[in-house]
Amino acid sequence: MDRATFACSTAFFRDYNSSSQGAFCLPGGHVDFIEKVESFTYSDFFRDYLIPNHPCIFSAKFTEDWGSRRNWVTWDGKPNFDHLLQKFGEAVVPVANCDVKEYNSNPKEELPFKEYIKYWKEYIKNDYRSSRGCLYLKDWHLSRAFPEQDVYTTPVYFSSDWLNEYWDAIAVDDYRFVYMGPKGSWTPFHADVFRSYSWSANICGRKKWLLYPAGQEEYLKDRHGNLPFDVTAPSLQDRSVYPRYNQSQPPVEIVQEAGEIVFIPSGWHHQVYNLEDTISINHNWVNGCNVAIMWCFLQDELAAVQREINEWKDPMDDWHLQCQLIMKSCTGIDYKEFYNFLKVIAENRISVLENGLDDEASAKNTPKAAISTLGMLHAVFDLKRTVKVLTSLSANEDFKKLDLTSLSPPPEALLHHLKAAIDTALL
Repeated sequence: MDRATFACSTAFFRDYNSSSQGAFCLPGGHVDFIEKVESFTYSDFFRDYLIPNHPCIFSAKFTEDWGSRRNWVTWDGKPNFDHLLQKFGEAVVPVANCDVKEYNSNPKEELPFKEYIKYWKEYIKNDYRSSRGCLYLKDWHLSRAFPEQDVYTTPVYFSSDWLNEYWDAIAVDDYRFVYMGPKGSWTPFHADVFRSYSWSANICGRKKWLLYPAGQEEYLKDRHGNLPFDVTAPSLQDRSVYPRYNQSQPPVEIVQEAGEIVFIPSGWHHQVYNLEDTISINHNWVNGCNVAIMWCFLQDELAAVQREINEWKDPMDDWHLQCQLIMKSCTGIDYKEFYNFLKVIAENRISVLENGLDDEASAKNTPKAAISTLGMLHAVFDLKRTVKVLTSLSANEDFKKLDLTSLSPPPEALLHHLKAAIDTALL
């Protein structure tokens, strides 16, 4: 990112209250289409889409050199089942049944990949019908299971990815997924984990997206405060059940073609349909532009847990700890892990600012290499955003009630180190 553009973007973000991004409508439901790789920079994406939290579509030119685009697709644009079986036939994959509702999602099971492909072929031959229902392979951590495979390269626009940087560092999880499903498979109405950004690239096939800007979901809740499973269901027209539905804006609709990438902004709820037999690569990601939204989401989740078990507050000695445990079981993270998340991100950037980047690290696909690619000013921006959120976390009463002695370094020491690193970098 060039210095002038980044300075402008940073100044804009300094006064931008990311926790108050309310409902708004894109003019006429328009979503920008980015056609040319050579004329679209990271600075453009940062300024026009990350900061204002707007969706966009990248053309198929951005993915044309991916191994999966070459090898996973037949000459006529269909999934190359033979190649996929050869490479991944013995894998075990998560599969959801799109015809069954379980709570507010589809039930999942684990199947051998070769069994799923056999089902998919039979499903196509039977005119997209099966007694087993419509099965959708989703949330498959293929990159983690097959790191040696030439599948794709993360575009630079999505390389400031704190979620995967953190989970890679602790070697526990990741938020990189492959989805594969027949025509008619779909994903119910939802917002992404931690209210993260997401990007989704179609390797083959077409998808239809229904997007609601952050805040619009409030108008779609029923009288009990629950979001709908399917935003196209006729029951939403019943005002006795969904009293505010008529106040909602129509969704922003996108039809995504083969090879294209859709960028989904932070906190935007969406529902997705496969219009053809489709394979896609998906990442969830958080960075300095939306980490404050993630922090607000965690506070809202904890407050919801506290309301749910408030009657046990007095008789339960460790009530605050139990609330954290319940929140982590529901969301995947609690306040202490959120602190460690911020620490890992901050320390990676401090290391680059204080020690520079050696040739070996810059040549590898590492967090430090990504920081180097985006530039030192971006590292400073990340640290400034971390300071703001970490300051809020440290002052939070629920955080202070936890046993923080296991945190190393203590929050005050980390904050001091962060501020010193920023001051030194800006000299």
